Amino acid sequence: MIECKPFLKWVGGKRKLLPELEKRTPQDYSTYYEPFMGGAAFFWHLQPSKAILADINLELVNTYRCLQQDVEALIADLQQHYYNQEYYYQIRNCDRLKEYATWTNIQKASRFIFLNKTCFNGLYRVNSKGQYNVPFGKYKNPKILDAANLRACSQALQNTEIIWGSFLDLESKITPQDFVYFDPPYIPLNATSNFTSYSSQGFDTLMQIELRDLCNRLNQRGIRFILSNSAAPLVFELYSEFKIELVDMARSINSKGDKRGKIKEVLITNDHSGIL
Repeated sequence: MIECKPFLKWVGGKRKLLPELEKRTPQDYSTYYEPFMGGAAFFWHLQPSKAILADINLELVNTYRCLQQDVEALIADLQQHYYNQEYYYQIRNCDRLKEYATWTNIQKASRFIFLNKTCFNGLYRVNSKGQYNVPFGKYKNPKILDAANLRACSQALQNTEIIWGSFLDLESKITPQDFVYFDPPYIPLNATSNFTSYSSQGFDTLMQIELRDLCNRLNQRGIRFILSNSAAPLVFELYSEFKIELVDMARSINSKGDKRGKIKEVLITNDHSGIL
């Protein structure tokens, strides 16, 4: 197994939940699917022999593809970026310019990683026009370029298909021999914990219901899955037909330091999940 770690900071990242996820993962499966890849911590941990990663965020998908296909060009472009507030806003606002459409995929991926490493709390958030609008983050010495880890991640991605699309687009591909991990934008516990502005369309209650319906269809076909979400009442209502387990998750991203710490999240599995 290649030694690597997530190359992006990501709200709701699962690095601290990996032991709990692994305990519920089938020992044998054909293809690993992760339709909300985000930082893909579980993928880097498992490093399955065959995988399909997908996301609705085109900028994220482009970054993964560039990492997979031309890591050296990505590393070379990243070397130009530096940690400075004025420079940050200059780079952040490039997607508001007509010239941005002429940027290469490598340039866009390099910008994505730079913003991720230097923005406030590692957030990814866009406005209704799809423009990145996270403010500058204050750090002592953020590591914008980790060339060794990028090369390792690139190697780990070589047998992976990276798809731009909705979680619903993958249904026809998944077979009963496969395993799916869903890590959608969480149902907010309260009005101040809503991180669903991940795309310009957002991820609302209707989409949560569509995801539940997809899980029902997969379950009927005998397809094993794990789904993580918040411990919001709606989650228990939506997934009452499945096994729901509460787990402790250390929250490391919050605008207020005293709000960080352990919170309850849920892991949802179906009858076909678990150790085989």
